[in-house]
Amino acid sequence: MDPIDQERDETHAERMDRNWNELLQELRVTQTGIQVLAGFLITLPFQQRFSTLGEAQENLYLVVLVAALVSIVLLMTPVIIHRVLFRRGVKQQVVEVSDQLARAGFVTLAITLVLAAALIVWVVTGSTGGWIAGAGVGLVVVGLWLVLPLVLRRRV
Repeated sequence: MDPIDQERDETHAERMDRNWNELLQELRVTQTGIQVLAGFLITLPFQQRFSTLGEAQENLYLVVLVAALVSIVLLMTPVIIHRVLFRRGVKQQVVEVSDQLARAGFVTLAITLVLAAALIVWVVTGSTGGWIAGAGVGLVVVGLWLVLPLVLRRRV
């Protein structure tokens, strides 16, 4: 038995169930936010001010939109995989693949947030402000989503 299983006094199957439930909780938190952001992005071209964007801003908008939609797909795919493989006895594979999909979804979500901040501030203040805002959001995301967890992991 795995030492982690002994520490928690759970079987391998119980551990996979717990890991799956923890992953689902994480996905629930992120899915709502990215879906709201994507919904907002989808409506932008229908706004009057959208026609005032320059070609570079329109291109950036398209990258942000695609990144948001890819994030949604990556973050929803674990649920689809689970549904297709339900009761097939492959929970460990579902958890492992879903973990990788969630990580990829978080990366594309980070890209979406950084570029959305850059685009919005660019439209409001100009390109310099936009890229500064994007860099600032990028630093916050890297600090909180990558550096902090790695520091905490080293402490345990």
